[in-house]
Amino acid sequence: MGAMKFPDNTVFGLDIGTRSVVGTVGYRKPTGEFVILAQKSLCHETRAMLDGQIHDINKVTETVCKVKAELENELDASLKEVCIAAAGRVLKTVSLRVEYDLGDEMPVTEDMICAMELMGMEKAQAKLRSGENDGTEFYCVGYSVVKYYLGNIVLTNLEGHRASVISADIIATFLPMDVIDGLYKVCEKSGLQVLNLTLEPIAAINIAIPEKFRLLNLALVDVGAGTSDICITKEGSIIGYGMLPCAGDFLSESIMYELLTDFPTAESIKLAASTKRKKVAYKDVLGVRHSMEIARVNEILAGPVEKLTGLIADKIKELNGDKKVGAVFIVGGGGKNPEFAKALAKAMELPEQRVALRGSEVFSGVVTPDHKPVKDPMLVTPIGICMNYYDKSNNLIHVTINGTEIKLYNNGKTNVMDAVLSGGMSDSDVFPKRGRDLVFMVNGTERIVKGKKGEYSVITVNGEEGAVTTPLKSNDVITIKPSTAGTDAECKIGDLKEAQNDIFFIVNGKRAGFPRLIYVNGKKKEKTDAVSSGDDIKILDNYPLKRVIEALNAQKGFKITVNNKALDMNAYDPEEKIFENYIIDVEAEKKEDFSKLVKAAEIKQEKPVEKPAEKPVEKPGPVIEKPVRDTSKIITVFVNGTPVTLSGKAEYTFVNVLDFYPFNTASMQGNRIVCKRNGIPADFFTPVFEGDKLDLYWSKD
Repeated sequence: MGAMKFPDNTVFGLDIGTRSVVGTVGYRKPTGEFVILAQKSLCHETRAMLDGQIHDINKVTETVCKVKAELENELDASLKEVCIAAAGRVLKTVSLRVEYDLGDEMPVTEDMICAMELMGMEKAQAKLRSGENDGTEFYCVGYSVVKYYLGNIVLTNLEGHRASVISADIIATFLPMDVIDGLYKVCEKSGLQVLNLTLEPIAAINIAIPEKFRLLNLALVDVGAGTSDICITKEGSIIGYGMLPCAGDFLSESIMYELLTDFPTAESIKLAASTKRKKVAYKDVLGVRHSMEIARVNEILAGPVEKLTGLIADKIKELNGDKKVGAVFIVGGGGKNPEFAKALAKAMELPEQRVALRGSEVFSGVVTPDHKPVKDPMLVTPIGICMNYYDKSNNLIHVTINGTEIKLYNNGKTNVMDAVLSGGMSDSDVFPKRGRDLVFMVNGTERIVKGKKGEYSVITVNGEEGAVTTPLKSNDVITIKPSTAGTDAECKIGDLKEAQNDIFFIVNGKRAGFPRLIYVNGKKKEKTDAVSSGDDIKILDNYPLKRVIEALNAQKGFKITVNNKALDMNAYDPEEKIFENYIIDVEAEKKEDFSKLVKAAEIKQEKPVEKPAEKPVEKPGPVIEKPVRDTSKIITVFVNGTPVTLSGKAEYTFVNVLDFYPFNTASMQGNRIVCKRNGIPADFFTPVFEGDKLDLYWSKD
């Protein structure tokens, strides 16, 4: 400002709209009142702007220059600095679900949640770019998490919970950079330097919804001519923005088609319906003059108003996470129809008193030179643009990240994470990257071995240690040493739990361990062989009978029984499967032959299986103990789908399964052990019988 007659904090605000440019000059008193010194409005002579986007920079500059000149003449002062706002209708909103794989199950930390949200923002930005197909860049002006998920469970806060995968529904709002560039170019060509840039919904909400009310979940609807702009508040912040390409013009067009008038006439009839007049006169396109009751005009508008408010209600619920807000405030000329607020309340399923048109009551802190009250809700945004200057938020700030200066939209919560996103970095530059995973199949089930995590990035802000959540202000300097990648996953076949335990058969009364038969992609492998991604690994839970006989080095003249059934050495099925705990007895015609058998068999022999005490069998000469045949009942059950043979007892309960089936009870793998017999809950003392299907596992619920 030029002259000394104005306070130092005098501000010039421009509302560069689709139809008109409104210039306001004023200042804020120490008491908080805003004094309007001058205000001018001028319509564009051509359609130089469409839906808030500048199409003809020179034409818009002409209009701005005329408004600026009229204000300068009235004030006898030079205007050199200006505050502006980008139209809410140009905002782009993206909704998506993002999932973040933590690898192993672990407690969720704030950094993990930030990493997931940053990943979501990257995906939102990529989704937006793919839809534009013209290389347009965007500022993120805000985002909100609608829902967090731990598996399929919806939570309000993930921090501290144990999880291997977390996810969230996110709504992100972006402002096209070319919109900002166009506004800045118009101001530059008009001889003005931009002091502050905000969003029209922000400017409107600063007047219509005072900050003390924003802890509540509220909606502001600015019903303009071509669009209805919406923003949502909650917990002190603005959490969502939206736009509908349907507003006041839709109502005017309804009158135009019904009464056969041109658009300006229909517009004047619509405006008359929002006054206290009882009748309105007009002339149709045929030149016939009419006089109509205002009540009849409202009847014509009833259907279009219901449709428009229904669309607005649906959009509000969408932006608010499919939930109703507590109240709705309406500004803008399109919402002046007397039935508009009632119809919106009905569509929102809210009491009528919770949906209100904001008028003179929101201007209680605004003073005009002639002391006339400000009532028109159309002036909410122009005055809000000026008022936003004093808040020093919701504008563009400049910061430097790794030596590159970038512009950020400061919504009052801007932090390092926003700079990372706008600076072209990604979550993988900030949060540790894992090495490549191993993905393979084990007995028909996919198995994943995670790569190791790398180191976190090192973040400093103005030379001091920072984090992704560190708040930013203009001219902050950020340095980020990128995170590192961890090593790729490695695994040997012997590391797999299925391969770690041998198969044990009862050979001549002693438990004898046979190494597992392992096949990878159809070829026999050993435990020491490495696993590669894509491998199809089969680790058998049985042995072909032929392989057992070969391992025992059994020859002709030997007598072999399997589970007390004599084997015909000349006519047996070599591929018959021998499962865990099968009882195999081998007798040789000569004692020395059996001694050779025991020595030659490459098996692990353990202590004899418990058996009833009996008198030892006397044998002449050097002997190998021939254990007494176990006469107890032998049954086969299926534990988690695996055949398991139980022996050594006349009757069995669930607990006996632990003697023959590998199950870790020494360390807690969950909250409780689940036992089921044939699909019915059981406990360790439940009897089990031949052929029973048993489930045995740790549960984490």
